[in-house]
Amino acid sequence: MKHIEYSPSGVCSRKIEIDVEDGIIQSVTFTGGCSGNTQGVSRLLVGMRVEDAIERLDGIRCGFRPTSCPDQLAKALKKSLAD
Repeated sequence: MKHIEYSPSGVCSRKIEIDVEDGIIQSVTFTGGCSGNTQGVSRLLVGMRVEDAIERLDGIRCGFRPTSCPDQLAKALKKSLAD
């Protein structure tokens, strides 16, 4: 199991933790951010392939911000693939 810790920027959440096993997301936890939204995103991603999650979340914006918590999660997953 691979554990990923990511410090997002430009959003309300302060940390994202992700567990991935064999390319499948096992858990996602946000510290900070909009609790209901981050819990919903986290639950929807469990069991999803990393590449599918990146494809669905990459580029989502929050209001006028150029990024969002889901977009930052996609960035964390992309970084983990590069490591």
